[in-house]
Amino acid sequence: MTDGPRQRCSTSGSSGDAAVPGAAKDGGGGVALKKEIGLVSACGIIVGNIIGSGIFVSPKGVMENASSVGLALIVWIVTGVITAIGALCYAELGVTIPKSGGDYSYVKDIFGGLAGFLRLWIAVLVIYPTNQAVIALTFSNYVLQPLFPTCFPPETGLRLLAGVCLLLLTWVNCSSVRWATRVQDIFTAGKLLALGLIIIMGIVQICKGEYYWLEPANAFEPFQEYDVGLIALAFLQGSFAYGGWNFLNYVTEELVDPYVNLPRAIFISIPLVTFVYVFANIAYVTAMSPQELLASNAVAVTFGEKLLGVMSWIMPISVALSTFGGVNGSLFTSSRLFFAGAREGHLPRLLAMIHVKRCTPIPALLFTCLSTLLMLCTSDMYTLINYVGFINYLFYGVTVAGQIVLRIKQPDLHRPIKISLVWPVIYLLFWAFLLIFSLYSEPVVCGIGLAIMLTGVPVYFLGVYWDNKPQCFDAFVGKMTYVGQKFCMVVYPAETSSEEGDEMKDVSSPLAKEDGEMPKSADC
Repeated sequence: MTDGPRQRCSTSGSSGDAAVPGAAKDGGGGVALKKEIGLVSACGIIVGNIIGSGIFVSPKGVMENASSVGLALIVWIVTGVITAIGALCYAELGVTIPKSGGDYSYVKDIFGGLAGFLRLWIAVLVIYPTNQAVIALTFSNYVLQPLFPTCFPPETGLRLLAGVCLLLLTWVNCSSVRWATRVQDIFTAGKLLALGLIIIMGIVQICKGEYYWLEPANAFEPFQEYDVGLIALAFLQGSFAYGGWNFLNYVTEELVDPYVNLPRAIFISIPLVTFVYVFANIAYVTAMSPQELLASNAVAVTFGEKLLGVMSWIMPISVALSTFGGVNGSLFTSSRLFFAGAREGHLPRLLAMIHVKRCTPIPALLFTCLSTLLMLCTSDMYTLINYVGFINYLFYGVTVAGQIVLRIKQPDLHRPIKISLVWPVIYLLFWAFLLIFSLYSEPVVCGIGLAIMLTGVPVYFLGVYWDNKPQCFDAFVGKMTYVGQKFCMVVYPAETSSEEGDEMKDVSSPLAKEDGEMPKSADC
């Protein structure tokens, strides 16, 4: 029994892999694969998703736990190297299993449907909605703060502006893949320019002799007692700061020449982000002592107030622009993850459809936007992030372990990139150390995160594994799918009929049956 639906999809009139978002109509009237993400946009997706507001607002998590400036910089470098090693492993998996969906697709193909579904379940239920809501709230906070100089902006105003941000960027992503990638490129360039300004100001400070905290004798002078547990927590915080390094793997099928551009984008982006993180932190300590840095609620803003004078307004604007681009990148990649899950039969089939003219995954984007807007209405999203951050990190290691399993199970599988197994082993050792420490230091939080993930087990067996659902249920969801299809003007990729008025065929349960065929659909 297979886990996902078998499909007959075509690109340019020939049989092949299922077409994906960003498709265009071929000569035969179908919707065929259209690759619009080049190397620059690929780098923009990785860099833009890693660099959010954290490096501007609160890089103090690493500093606080490392207990000294020197050790904090070492943590940033080491976690950057480990991230690069993990990205190398994902590069091999990405060209070996060239499917959109990233680690979800890899875990599903290597370990089976249940493991893949649990990865998707936790992403759909908590990870993406909460992360996008928090980034959007950070954006609205920095936009509204100048209007309320003596107090905090009203909570209702923050949430409304965050909602407007989400709706605007969802509209952009629904309208055009090219528009979405251009927005990502522009705002990624903007945040890099802002960080470049910080780094240049730091270099100027060093040239003026302001490098007290960078001298070896002072850099490793602890401002609190060194503690092994705190140092491990510093590495954990550093690893979280690089989150988003795997997002390009979610859109593999939309890459121009993925066998070349996927690894190239990874090799360019991860060292670039590591360089920016390390030198931005060096710049901060040329203008602030560790105590001042830890006391600041917005480190880049404090840095700007100290060094930029009347131009200090650049920093809060930079944070706002950075978070706006971060929301766009997260919407773009998460919608592709949900699209991939629907195509494999793990989410409602409507989410696997794309617009007949714009060729964007409108249902998946609307689903992503709606779930994030609902999260904005709750007050517990920060708590949820703490609970599932452990699970997110858990699946990084499971995916890299899958690379080793795949080497053993299918040693002769064609691999355009084949790295030494030493690299996944190094990554897994570091990953296991942080995972064990997380379980030891916060067993309740990790346990709740695991419990949230395991709620997906009954959903999987009822929705995906169970074949013989009641006919009334299948008929109901079929009608809902049909209504959604007509409303969004969407069809299954490469299955568009050229004849007007064709009837929809075999629209059944939104959770595909494990041995079923993906239904064909007519032009809407």
